[in-house]
Amino acid sequence: MKCLAITLIVHRPDPATGVKKPTHDRFREVLDNAVLAEELGFDGFGVGERHERPFLSSSPTVVLSHVAARTRRIRLFTAVTTLSLLDPVRAYEDYATLDHLSEGRLDLIIGKGNGTAQRELFHVTPEDQWDRNAESYEVFRQLWRQDRVTADTRFRPPLKDAEVWPRPYQRPVRVWHGSATSKESVDLAARYGDPLFSANVTHAIEPYAELIRYYRERWEHHGHDPARITVGAGSAGLYVARTTQEALTAYRPLFESNLAFQREAGLPVVFETLEDFVERGSALIGSPQQVIDKVHRYHEEFGHTVLHVHADASGLTDIQHRDSLELFQSAVAPVLRRDIPDPPFAWEPVVPGPAATDR
Repeated sequence: MKCLAITLIVHRPDPATGVKKPTHDRFREVLDNAVLAEELGFDGFGVGERHERPFLSSSPTVVLSHVAARTRRIRLFTAVTTLSLLDPVRAYEDYATLDHLSEGRLDLIIGKGNGTAQRELFHVTPEDQWDRNAESYEVFRQLWRQDRVTADTRFRPPLKDAEVWPRPYQRPVRVWHGSATSKESVDLAARYGDPLFSANVTHAIEPYAELIRYYRERWEHHGHDPARITVGAGSAGLYVARTTQEALTAYRPLFESNLAFQREAGLPVVFETLEDFVERGSALIGSPQQVIDKVHRYHEEFGHTVLHVHADASGLTDIQHRDSLELFQSAVAPVLRRDIPDPPFAWEPVVPGPAATDR
């Protein structure tokens, strides 16, 4: 199993102190967490994309470019690239450039995105968002693979024998499809034989498991090799401690702060207590063995070979945060890597053949 650390760059007051860090400091924290993730041996570091409060992740390519400059080994993920909001030509230019700067360490997780504010900002409607996402991906995919592209598009000016530069480093880049609760992204992933990344954050396990089952059905319907199916899954929170009680005690103020935020924002509350959150949700909170057992339980339902955990302290102290990540990597990750297989593809950059002049 491969393990990623991911941030959406949430910018809210600290649950313990009530103080909100300056924007500059929050970005520095993200960069430091990326370096820490590489030092501790995580396989990937991801940055989300959101265009509304309380997030600072509106420009993941810029953040990941800086992460690329400060790291050497760790793969870089988007989580997710909101292609329904973006011009696929501009998105291709940005990510092809990042792919070169990172020496081919880029993976994309794409999705339509969500949130009324960002849809209004980009003049995207609930009725056309899925069509926009599919069209943008189809154009993006062609641009990555073909030197010249012709596309009769609805949501941007059509392309006719278009050249877009730079040509990519990886041939091709790996693109995952982020899925929360809708079948449209699952259908798109299965159609093209692409890996699926389940959000697996907000609800209990069943709706996510149902979508993954549907993905497997559609994968085989489109004639792809079942042995090549690849699923990743998220988690709703992380705190690994020596004992379950120590973990619950440390995490309780964070849970209660997040619960208050959900109620204040009018968001649906799925888990009313921390104990229910740990038992039925995807949060990895507890002793190393408790976390291992939970990932195995989810793996029985999902068959996932990639797991993401939170890169941010999210209200934990710096010491608690680092201790938790260190314990995860020393006591949890080795067992998961031993017991659960890796994805059925190489983790390294895909750059076939000799160096080409167009790079």
